[in-house]
Amino acid sequence: MTARAPVPQLEVAGIDSLILRLFDRIEESNMPWMLAASQRLRSSFGDALIDLVPSYTTLLLHYDLERITALGARQLIAAAFADLQPATTAGGRCHNLPTWYDRSVGPELPLLAQRSGLSEAEVIRRHSSHEYQVFALGFAPGFAFMGLVEEALATPRLSTPRKRIAPGSVGIAERQTAVYPVVSPGGWNLLGRSPAKLFDRNIDGYSLLQPGDRVRFEPIDRAEFIRLGGDDSPLEMTQ
Repeated sequence: MTARAPVPQLEVAGIDSLILRLFDRIEESNMPWMLAASQRLRSSFGDALIDLVPSYTTLLLHYDLERITALGARQLIAAAFADLQPATTAGGRCHNLPTWYDRSVGPELPLLAQRSGLSEAEVIRRHSSHEYQVFALGFAPGFAFMGLVEEALATPRLSTPRKRIAPGSVGIAERQTAVYPVVSPGGWNLLGRSPAKLFDRNIDGYSLLQPGDRVRFEPIDRAEFIRLGGDDSPLEMTQ
């Protein structure tokens, strides 16, 4: 973990918004600092904060100009990072997402095996044996960018994205992994499908996964997938 607190580089994103660039590289060790900075900023800005959006290496801060000036916002940011200490990872929740790994719902499973020189069973074992950090939410409601996937499984996005991907589809893009929460287009390499409901209007924040959470994928068979409410329609039927 970085020994010293990051010094944010401020970039203007709008008349009432700033991007705080904390890191240059995507690393799992960034997250304790990102969480600590988020907590300190929320406390410092109070009612003057409209939104705070974390990403891999940055924080987007949107503040209320009727409550604080641009200069005041910069002063609060500087104060928030004074003597900052990394948060413990215990602050986030840990989720086990049941996942049915199968070619019918994960058509890139053979491709990943071929590229990595591993068997499909070993690809599944390696993908499901790591605990992933949720770095950010975006792209679609409840879509969590997670990482980091080990180098052997890292695979570029598809050159031609699919027009329609079924909810629950589990994929890899470069060293990231994610689960599509709703029907959407996408170009990630699909390995399987989870019956977990990631986007739900009835839960706080609408998203099951939040930045700072940790995720493990738990392999299950088709019967268990269906029992948990999963849709086993082959990908071709969901295009």
